[in-house]
Amino acid sequence: MKKSLDLYQHRSPSDGHSSKKLLTKTARILAHLLTGTSLNRFEAESLGDHCLNSTIATLANKHMLLIRRHREKVPNRWGKPCNVSRYSLPAGEHEQAKGVLARLKHTEG
Repeated sequence: MKKSLDLYQHRSPSDGHSSKKLLTKTARILAHLLTGTSLNRFEAESLGDHCLNSTIATLANKHMLLIRRHREKVPNRWGKPCNVSRYSLPAGEHEQAKGVLARLKHTEG
């Protein structure tokens, strides 16, 4: 069973007690991908990401993560077909991604 993640907050014990800090959208998207689920641009809206392709590019180019991309057709808000990319994180990238997420959490706030 996968752990339930609070994708908006993390606890930081650095000052001796637990305090909550908000995660950046990059950290939220990475935490979501680490659960083993995939994501397209419309689904990313619920995580506060309005430009998922840019966030994925940051994870791939700046943080050197391999992100799997799969093209799919989904209905847009008017029910018409729309081509989008579905992004996922291969299992072989999870250890590196956990390190990236830890660094992102450490540098936030």
